[in-house]
Amino acid sequence: MLPQRAATRSRRAVAVFFFINGAAIASWVPHIPDLKSRLGIGDGGLGLILLGMAVGAVIALPISGWLVGRLGSRMVTSAAGIGLCATVVLPVLTPDVASTVVALALLGAWNATLDVAMNAQAVLVEKEYRRPIMSSFHALFSLGGLAGAAGAAGAMSLGMGAWTHVTTVAVLALSAVAMALGRLLPSRPAQGRVDPAFPRPSAALLGLGLLTFCALLAEGAMGDWSAVYLRDSLRSTPAVAAMGFAAFSLAMAIGRLSGDQLAQRLRPAGLLRVSGTLAGAGLAASLLIGHPSAAIVGFGLVGLGVANLVPILFSAAGRAPGLPAGRALAAVATTGYCGYLAGPPVIGLAAELAGLPLALATVSVACGLVAAGAGVLSRVGRNTVPNLCAVTISTTEAPHA
Repeated sequence: MLPQRAATRSRRAVAVFFFINGAAIASWVPHIPDLKSRLGIGDGGLGLILLGMAVGAVIALPISGWLVGRLGSRMVTSAAGIGLCATVVLPVLTPDVASTVVALALLGAWNATLDVAMNAQAVLVEKEYRRPIMSSFHALFSLGGLAGAAGAAGAMSLGMGAWTHVTTVAVLALSAVAMALGRLLPSRPAQGRVDPAFPRPSAALLGLGLLTFCALLAEGAMGDWSAVYLRDSLRSTPAVAAMGFAAFSLAMAIGRLSGDQLAQRLRPAGLLRVSGTLAGAGLAASLLIGHPSAAIVGFGLVGLGVANLVPILFSAAGRAPGLPAGRALAAVATTGYCGYLAGPPVIGLAAELAGLPLALATVSVACGLVAAGAGVLSRVGRNTVPNLCAVTISTTEAPHA
């Protein structure tokens, strides 16, 4: 066990990576409408281009799990943090569709790698604390998203160009990462064979996997399409468009910070129903109203609603019979991550066929399906207070003494 002071330093260092991850991605998201305009493409083309980020992530995920097992989470977290900060500038610089797809694939790969590694670091820190602290890390990811989106809104309102803004963010993020590197928790590589990080879901976990797919589809869609909807469909200013994702991120952070207490009052299945209903109904109402203010409120309700869906579902997966907790969590997370990656391109293709407002209605449907399927929790064992779990890690990694 580490001394308390050393554990606290490591916790703060890992928190920096969660915050920077959220802030870096959210800083470039509000510039997606500019990317669309600069490349001269429609919603369908944008959806296909955004698929490049998903492809990069899918390729990187199994490699990342293997690297964490071989090299240790400290080394991989350090490299991925630097890579993400350096790569986030590329999408605002690319001159054509092909180079944009490559840039987004690289960004997706670094983002997925950091997601794997920093969660592995968080698990090691949590073991040192001997109490659940994982949700606080993920709340910081959401707060980072809020800071990134709010910073983008401020930069746009001041007339700052996309390149200047994202480059400034990258430099600041790299500085923060550099200060945190030496305080990550030392870890040793796994000895011998490393088990696959993403086992295929079994039949017993299929229901949880499908609900997680819906939950993360909604989260991914909000990240890439909230600004486009406000700016293109509702004709709002770039600064107002950026506030849509800021509202989503703020509400998600609030929801995650209060999730443990809500679960104790409502029980996990009850919170799943309330959260899914709030997100689905709130977004549907805002789409029907069709005003920028209503849209921002609606995106905030989605953030508040989806905040605790994944923690509850992951917690239930960890108690499912027939599989070790780590493998069950990895199975559900893999299915869910497909929803997160599929959300943006699916919305883009649907928008090309039926218009963006109607395409975003699929997010309401996905949240409604989560609420309707809350009863699946009773079939996998009684759930307890949710905890955002690290699901893409090698269970053989351990801290140095």
